[in-house]
Amino acid sequence: MSSPEKKRKKNQKSSPNPSLPEDLIVSILARVSRSYYTNLSVVSKTFRSILTSPELYKTRTLLGKPETFLYVCLRFPDEANPRWLILYRKPNQTLTKKKKKKEDSSVHLLAPIPILNSPTVEWSSLVAVGSYLYAITADIKDSPCSNVWYLDCRTHTWLDSPRLRLAHINSDFNGRTYFPGSSEKPDSLNCVEVYNTNTQTWNPVPPQKRKLKFGNMEGKIYIPPCQENHRKAVALNPKVLTWEAVGLGTNLDRGSFCMIGNIAYCYDPSGKFRWMNCNTAEGDWSRLEGLEGLPKFARYSTVKLAEYGGKLVVLWDKYVAASGYKEKMIWCAEISLEKRNGEEIWGKVEWFDAVLTVPKSYKFVCAKSATV
Repeated sequence: MSSPEKKRKKNQKSSPNPSLPEDLIVSILARVSRSYYTNLSVVSKTFRSILTSPELYKTRTLLGKPETFLYVCLRFPDEANPRWLILYRKPNQTLTKKKKKKEDSSVHLLAPIPILNSPTVEWSSLVAVGSYLYAITADIKDSPCSNVWYLDCRTHTWLDSPRLRLAHINSDFNGRTYFPGSSEKPDSLNCVEVYNTNTQTWNPVPPQKRKLKFGNMEGKIYIPPCQENHRKAVALNPKVLTWEAVGLGTNLDRGSFCMIGNIAYCYDPSGKFRWMNCNTAEGDWSRLEGLEGLPKFARYSTVKLAEYGGKLVVLWDKYVAASGYKEKMIWCAEISLEKRNGEEIWGKVEWFDAVLTVPKSYKFVCAKSATV
């Protein structure tokens, strides 16, 4: 046997699994649940590169494999940056009605994830657009520019979009265009720009679409309650400029409120879940029926609601007695929703679990779902 043939056979024996084409690896990994990507990323540098590539997520979309994940942001004492976690189901675990709920036998958990380039600014709201979570800052009073940070949930990296100038020098539009919340003079504002989340760019809005006549607005403007002065939620009808109370006796907390489609859901501190169709003129709160098996929350509990793939997720905390009341346990429940008789919405508790132990002085910042 010639020397080259011996060398070739030797290489074949030392490499029993020849390299696969990269496009084939992408196709295979796109069919795997993203829950396993963290473990797969340590297999090799090639895997780690592919798992964060845009091509992989494009392939997942083409194959109809996008998944929805719940991202939770918490602040811990003496830590400058918030912690981010994802709701996971433990591998090889199934739910059964006979399963008894114990804090040490959870099927679900909040798993920490490393986040790169955390913004130092405080943000006032978080908006989910596909695989991005946009953190909108409210600090426009001190600056003529508005920052838009966004968390890329594919790479778990914070990025900063181009900054928006709130004013331009030209005065062709006679000051008839206004920016709500801006501290600049209205007569200096003659350009409105819209942010394109696909290209991460600001684009001018055509002049004919810039003018907003308050009286032409349809529906109502809902203003959430102020927790500091216990103001009730109110609604403004812009056509006739009349105010009305919304859900009297329902003192809502902004953290216990979320939207699923056109339906608003809230948790009333009195212990009731309510919903409201924001497309109707009445705007009345109705009770969410069902919810059998959902535990009662303590009056001190922090309660957060979030949309999760069309379902309602409820997160709440309670003290852990075994820790001497120095820790709290965060619990989570997933609730499917069903409309009945055209006038009722029923909730079915799919599961609830203890998902994370935290210090008692932690702060629950937010919970948002993203599709990746």
